[in-house]
Amino acid sequence: MNNIRNFVIIAHIDHGKSTLADRFLEITKTVEKRKMREQYLDQMDLEREKGITIKMQPVRMDYKNYVLNLIDTPGHVDFGYEVSRSLAAVEGAILLVDATQGVQAQTMANYKLAKEQGLVIIPVVNKIDMNIARVEETKEEIVALCGVTKESILGVSAKTGEGVEKVLDEVIKQVPPPEIKEDKPLRALIFDSLFDNHKGVIAYIRVVDGKIKAGDKVFLAIGRSAFEVMEIGVFKPNMVKVDELTSGQTGYVATGIKEPEKLRVGDTLGKITSPGASLNMRDVVINIEPLPGYREPKPMVFASVYPHEADDFEVLKKSLQKLKLNDPALFCQLEFFQSLGRGFSLGFLGMLHLEIVKERLEREYKLETVLTTPTVSFKVKMKNGEQIDIFRAVDLPNSESVEAILEPWVRLEILTTNKYFGDIMNLVSLYRLNFIDNKYLGDLMIINFEAPLMDIISDFYDKLKSITSGYASMNYEIIEYRKGDLVKLEFLIADEKFDAFARIVPKERVNRDGRLVAAKLKELLPKENFSVAIQAMAEGRIIARETISALKKDVTGYLYGGDRSRKMKLWKKQQRGKKRLKEFGKVDVPSRVYLEILKL
Repeated sequence: MNNIRNFVIIAHIDHGKSTLADRFLEITKTVEKRKMREQYLDQMDLEREKGITIKMQPVRMDYKNYVLNLIDTPGHVDFGYEVSRSLAAVEGAILLVDATQGVQAQTMANYKLAKEQGLVIIPVVNKIDMNIARVEETKEEIVALCGVTKESILGVSAKTGEGVEKVLDEVIKQVPPPEIKEDKPLRALIFDSLFDNHKGVIAYIRVVDGKIKAGDKVFLAIGRSAFEVMEIGVFKPNMVKVDELTSGQTGYVATGIKEPEKLRVGDTLGKITSPGASLNMRDVVINIEPLPGYREPKPMVFASVYPHEADDFEVLKKSLQKLKLNDPALFCQLEFFQSLGRGFSLGFLGMLHLEIVKERLEREYKLETVLTTPTVSFKVKMKNGEQIDIFRAVDLPNSESVEAILEPWVRLEILTTNKYFGDIMNLVSLYRLNFIDNKYLGDLMIINFEAPLMDIISDFYDKLKSITSGYASMNYEIIEYRKGDLVKLEFLIADEKFDAFARIVPKERVNRDGRLVAAKLKELLPKENFSVAIQAMAEGRIIARETISALKKDVTGYLYGGDRSRKMKLWKKQQRGKKRLKEFGKVDVPSRVYLEILKL
């Protein structure tokens, strides 16, 4: 009998995934009651503080003579890449829906991902014990989404444990066991990884064919490197050593590799079978077809990160290498700004992803960093026929040589109740939204727009939540790049350009943004011994100006009585000194100013 079941829990953010996983751990006695805490599978303090899952987390549970391999997944749209990778390692999915909120945008997005992967989907309604639960209405929404019968939808309270055992029984009953192929050459999919100071890179694997044990010599089929397995084990949910992992099982491999860049998520592990073979890849015969990996994640939002202290650059570099190992959706590239020194250009899947990476750098690696203003990637068509990709405003070529700037557009899906339709349509006047159509999902309405990504990553989501009293949810995906009426907005402080403040903005908003940032800079920058001009410039003209007055010092304070001409001489000398300072003095911009402009 094949007694292995591999499955995930997918849901919209805050629908109770982690709480349901807690009950599974209790029922299967995977974690002792005295050691249990809320959100047990959320390993990071950051996850528990924010009440959200950021990283997928696998765990092996033994229940009724079955081995249940669960992967708890994030729910926020920014971490959809985590979800897609976990779906590739399983055969089934629990689709969890909060009875107080009903089907949400990310519920639909995750359902579509699971369907595309061909997984068996078990719909479950959570929080049925709450007074405000809309159990029947939520079931009707699930019927409209999934096309299942109302009777097949399970009801649970992850908080109290009501109905949770029934869910595990249905997983055993409905989710097909993995195909066991132990007699074939080893092929294992790497679906996640992390770095350990003692064991090196630790790869999370799903064994598809064959078996693997400690001491085996293995290779990376795509990464073209080889190593000897230090240790293998399973997640219970902490790492526990085992003798071997076989076809159909999920676990980890301690590689001993100390260079994080050598291993990539989505690679395939194979075994070196030649007796006495070395670990030199020139001697290794690759005798397997690599497994279908993952499509490369496309960064949506870009920002530059710099160490607060220039001496911390190497620490930042090593920290980002380790972080990227644990977060393969993070794009990283070396760069240099005159005003900030050496740093890295980072690509993120969204603004929450950016915020989490910054916080992880500060908490896990004790680094104080400076982030520049977030932006999106642009395609620039040159008049000579060439096309270049940029994501920093400073890299935009001279306007005389540019034919067009193309920006990414998204298909935006907003899920709401009918009564907020008018309020949402009012957003069209504030943001560059193109209304496509609206459809119904039971009592809910799906409104489809097309919009520039630049507008969506600003404060759009906060505004949407505000006008719908928190009821609306949204999901988006990139569709194409379109020509935009865009200009480069630059800022001069004491006649010196500060590239880190530059941004590409829609022409219709350039005056507003220029005045806003200039006024904020005036408020934030400390006074100097000379007056400082702050100017916003676009298309070769100054569109906004603010002036910070000079620090005043009473140079005649020690004089009393006598001829006024002596005071006049001192005042004139002070004026000449301030004039020279204004001509040659430099303004030092504190790092906190960059952070405040980022928030703006």
